[in-house]
This record gives sequence, structure tokens and C-alpha cells, in this order.
Amino acid sequence: MLSTIAMAFQTLGVVYGDMGTSPLYVFSDVFSKVPIKSEVEILGALSLVMYTIALIPFAKYVFIVLKANDNGEGGTFALYSLICRYAKVSLLPNQQRVDEDISSFRLRLPTPELERAMFVKDCLEKKPLFKNILLFLVLMGTSMVIGDGILTPSMSVMSAVSGLQGRVPGFDADAVVLVSIIVLLLLFSVQRFGTGKVGFMFAPILGLWFINLGSVGIYNIVKYDISVVRALNPAYIYLFFQTNGMKAWSALGGCVLCITGAEAMFADLGHFSVKSIQVAFTAVVFPCLLIAYMGQAAFLMKNPLAVERIFYDSLPGVLFWPVFVIATLAAMIASQAMISATFSCIKQAMALGCFPRIKIIHTSKKIMGQIYIPVMNWFLMVMCIIIVATFRSTNDIANAYGIAEVGVMMVSTILVTLVMLLIWQTNLFLVLCFPILFGAVEFVYLTAVLSKIQEGGWLPLAFSSLFLCIMYTWNYGSVLKYQSEMRGKISLDFILDLGATLGTVRVPGIGLVYNELVQGIPSIFGQLLVTLPAMHSTIVFVCIKYIPVPYVPLEERFLFRRVGQKDYHMFRCVARYGYKDVRKEDHGFFEQLLVESLEKFLRREAQEIALETSTMEAERDDISVVSEVPQSPACGGDLQTPLLSDQRSVDDNRMGTRDDSAPVLPSSSMSAEEDPVLEYELEALREAMASGFTYLLAHGDVRARKDSFFTKKFIINYFYAFLRRNCRAGTATLKVPHSNIMRVGMTYMV
Repeated sequence: MLSTIAMAFQTLGVVYGDMGTSPLYVFSDVFSKVPIKSEVEILGALSLVMYTIALIPFAKYVFIVLKANDNGEGGTFALYSLICRYAKVSLLPNQQRVDEDISSFRLRLPTPELERAMFVKDCLEKKPLFKNILLFLVLMGTSMVIGDGILTPSMSVMSAVSGLQGRVPGFDADAVVLVSIIVLLLLFSVQRFGTGKVGFMFAPILGLWFINLGSVGIYNIVKYDISVVRALNPAYIYLFFQTNGMKAWSALGGCVLCITGAEAMFADLGHFSVKSIQVAFTAVVFPCLLIAYMGQAAFLMKNPLAVERIFYDSLPGVLFWPVFVIATLAAMIASQAMISATFSCIKQAMALGCFPRIKIIHTSKKIMGQIYIPVMNWFLMVMCIIIVATFRSTNDIANAYGIAEVGVMMVSTILVTLVMLLIWQTNLFLVLCFPILFGAVEFVYLTAVLSKIQEGGWLPLAFSSLFLCIMYTWNYGSVLKYQSEMRGKISLDFILDLGATLGTVRVPGIGLVYNELVQGIPSIFGQLLVTLPAMHSTIVFVCIKYIPVPYVPLEERFLFRRVGQKDYHMFRCVARYGYKDVRKEDHGFFEQLLVESLEKFLRREAQEIALETSTMEAERDDISVVSEVPQSPACGGDLQTPLLSDQRSVDDNRMGTRDDSAPVLPSSSMSAEEDPVLEYELEALREAMASGFTYLLAHGDVRARKDSFFTKKFIINYFYAFLRRNCRAGTATLKVPHSNIMRVGMTYMV
């Protein structure tokens, strides 16, 4: 219980910064569309804000969406990966049955399989249109989060700084813009030190902020007008629309600002627990926000002309400077949360093959999720400064704010509905109620914020569209490239015909042939045999593969399979990572881990062959029937299990990568040290390792076929080619020295 309370306190500094700072600007934006003529406008707007917070963050996210997590991870990509595990909807055809043996892959269904769930699964798997629509929704939601990350720092910081207007003589709009830019420069400059170093005081500051909201709200309610509690009656919402008509509908765009950051409750779930986020929102955030808005409404009852600076004007005079300092810090924290969320979204998109590889710096040795992306950081900084310098007013920025947030909410509603149908197998009536109720409310808000496109709402749409095009193009080109590699695979018979020398000279060393195929021999190997005068004594075909799970345990990282006979010394290795896994290891650690896993594979292979041989001999003694010994796994084929391809009836369930320990052998079987073949292979592997590693890579050029449509040629030959030329090489992640890299030119016709 105490640990949950402690974690709930920490969530204040990470999850609720954006929503917590919304009282700075909500009412000022709402009443810029609807002038206050009577108490109906004040009570109607207050009632709208209260029920919006109660319906979307409280009812939808706290009680429903948080439960649709992927092993404790939240966000749009987490929902997508969850769906991918139950239905084969990924456009990249590299799924393997053995991936289901990963400990974090399997999930328990709350009910037996229903016919409706199987129908939904079949529709998603068999119709490419549905796969593309699902991917488009996920990418659109992610791109909108990035677009929101551009506007949140600008809006939050400028709203806090604008409190000095009217308080400090001569502090005009130009001064607000200048100070806001200075604060933004400071905020983005310290990102490289990491969230842990920058934000160690986040929770206490936000705790003070919420205490301030609640206490000032109670003060204003008692002092000015306690009758604002009448806004609990939703009839005032009806009166608000009846009195103001289209203006009231336009004011909904300002009302949306009170729930900006609601998606952060789900997106930041990986850092906390469901219970801690629920406790923090229910016990602190929800009541403090309601009291704060009620206090501002009570102040407006007596001071209807103080709309523009409602937050600061409603403060008792003695509290202005302390609250101003806390408000500025809270605004920076809210911005920090969105910046970190943007970094996380980019990293997850890269892991799932939907964003070009860019440099990621890990800022914490203990917390692997804390990352810093220099390119995105400076891009966000420049865009925020341009927005502040161009719009120059919080009301103008507010017109652009909120569109991305509502879009992400609608995407999450659709994906959670799919989870209900496919995984939870909820009662059909409840499934329909979820999108009808919440989807209808979000759609109404979407129509309201879209009406502000000409007033600045085009800005987040433009940013979101830019990132959507980048992500969809990268995914589209990557899928076509993978399909081209599948078509160009080299036949195993061709390799076997070359003999153990592969038609060339074998020299000591380990050659790591990087490719994207999870099975088969890539075409780059044929180019290497033709181009290089010699080949390494040990060849490992390495495929870096991301699985739709948050994390893959280190002991389950590698899958090995032998290619060819034993004297070929060729292996296939699939290195599996989750979308939240951090590839922080350098090339030395990666090489050591790979060799250790390969040694385990060789020992286990020898033990399993010895076990089978011993079992077959015992059967011959018992029944006096000569049986044919199963073929050794020396020949190539498809990768089916972590170690051996042939499915053995006795030990099939024990050969998953979750258990690296060798099976227990009978006393008559030969130990690993007594097996001369195994000892020879291990010694050859150690000699090859001592001679060093060479990374054999394809310097690929992806081109559209001549008979392709013009649109495809333009996307692949220009846009996708531009992204490939300017993205980071895969070996840069492992910091491989250039002297250890050999590249072979390849052209992939897609």
C-alpha cells in the first residue's frame, strides 16, 4: 500500500503535468469565443469542463483504457503490438511460431474463445485493407502525439510567463515572447542531461502545484460565490448551448484544453503501475482540478471582465510571486513530459520498422527507458520558438492546440474497441457502448476543434501529416525491401554443392552477415562469395528482429540454427528485441553474448543428439527392432524452434529459449567434454573468435521496378531513397569500428 502511494506521488511529476497546468488557459480561451452576459455562460462552461474531465480522463482512461495495457506498457504502439500478438496483422512477414514461446509474449484470455473473436481475427488477417487501415490509425495517432509535443511547450510556457503582463509595468507582448523563448531555450538545452537529472524534483513541484490549485479554488469559492456548485447540474450545459448557439459549439474547442495530457496517463504507464495512476488521479488530480475550475468560475461571477488573466487575477495578492514561480516550473515540467513522450514514440516507431534510424542517447544507466534524441530535440526547439514568435498570444496558440489530442483519443477508442472484441471478448452490448459513448463525445469535440483550422488549427495537422508521411513511407519501403530479399534467397542446395570450403578459401575469423531474413540464405551472401577472395571460418547470418512485446529477456534473446553440415561452420542467428528494449550494448558485449549463446546451442545440440541416440538404443534393446535414427540437425531448413528444426515428440515443449539449461542425460550418454566432435567445434569457434569479427553488410539501393506506377516510383526512388541515405546505419548502434566493416553493393528491385 505504501509503495503504491509513493509511486502515485511520483506520477504527479511525469503523467499529470500537462493536464495540471490547463487551468492557466482554459476559461480564457472558452470565453474568448463566448462573451459573458449572465451566469448561464459561467455555469454552463464550468459544467462542460467538469463533465468533460469526469467522462474522458476519469471514466474512459482510469477505469477502461488503463486495463488494455501490454504487460504494463501503454500507448498507441502498445495497443498495436497487443493486437499483433493475437492476429497476424503486421505487414512485415517475419513472424515465427517460436516467438510465441517468449515468456512476455503469452497472455491469458479472460474468457474462452468466442466465435465473434475468431471472426474479427480472420477479418484482420485475411484482408490486407484492414491491416493497412489499422497501421494507418496507429501511425496517425503516433504522429499526432509528436505534433502535440511541438505545441505543448509553447502553450504551457507562454501561459505561465504571460502572468507578468499587467503585474510588472512595461511587460508587454514582446517581453512575454522574449522571456518565453529564453525559457524554451533553457528547457531544450538541458534535455541532453536526461530526464532523471533534470526532473528529480518534478513530483514535489507538481504536488505543490495541485495543493495550490485546490486551496486557491476553495478560497475563491468561499469568498466570491459558493453557488457555483449548481454547475453539477448538467442542465446548464443545455442552457449554455441554447443561449449561445454556434458560439457555444465553437467554445468546445477551448473546453478540450482541460483534458490535454489525458493520453499521457496511458502512454506513460510503463514507468508506473495501473493502481498508482488510478490512485493519483482519483485522490489528487481530479478533485483539485474540479475545485480550481469552480474557484475561477466563482471569481468570474463577481469579476466577469477579468477573463483574459483569470488564473492570476483570481489569486490572493500575497500569493502571486510564489504561485508564478511554481506555475512556470509546472509549465516546464508539463513540457518535459511531452518531450519525453515524443522521444519514446519515435523510439517505438523505429523498433517496429516505422521510422528511419536516428541517433538515440541513453541518459540513465539504471532506467533504460530514459532516452534523448538530439535531432528531434533541436527540431522541437526550433519549431516551438517559431510558434511563439509567430503567434505571440496564448489564445492564438490555443486555436492550434487540442486537435492532435482529440485525434489520439479517437484512435485509442478504436484500438481499445478492437482489444475488447479480439482479446477481452467482452459482452457485445458493452463493446458497442464504449465507442458509441466515448467516440460520440470525442467526435463532437473534434468537429469543434476542426472549425479552428483557419485560425491556426492547421499547424498540428501539418506537423502530424509530415511525420505520418515519413513513417508510412519508411514502413512501405521496408516491407517491399523485405519481400524483395525473400524472392532473392539463395538455395541451400547451391551452398551444399559448393562444399565445406564454399568454393573459396576459409580463413580464421567470424563473419557476421547482417540481413533482415529470419529464414533462408540472403542474396548478399552470394555477392560476398563472388566479391571476396576468402571467407571466414565461421559464418553467422544475423537478423535483428523486433517482436510485438515490450521486452525480451536476455536469456531468450538469440535463436540459433545450423546451416549446412557441421563442417560448414555456418549458423543462422535471430536476435530478438521488444519495442521497449534498449540496444545499448556496444559491439564487444554483443559479440561476447552472441558467442556464448552459440556455445550453448552447440552443447545443447550435442546433448539432444546423444539423448536421442541413447533412447533409440534402449528401444532396440527392449523390442529387438532396428529403428532408423532421426536425422541430425546438420542440414539446413526453416527456423522452427530456438535450437533444432525437427519437432521432437518428447522434448518439444522444453526446447524453447526460456530454459537455457541442457536436458538431463542418462548416465550412459557421453558428456560434452567427452564428445570429440563437440570439442572440435568449440575449439574452432574460440580460434575464430580470437581472430576477430567482421561485419558483412549490404550497401543497398532500393529502386522501383520499371513497370511500376509513377506514384510508387516517386515514393521509392526519391522519398524513401532520401530517408535511407540520411538515416543511421545499423552498425552505428553497436559502435562498430570501420575497420571491422565490409560492405557489398546491392540493388533491390521492388
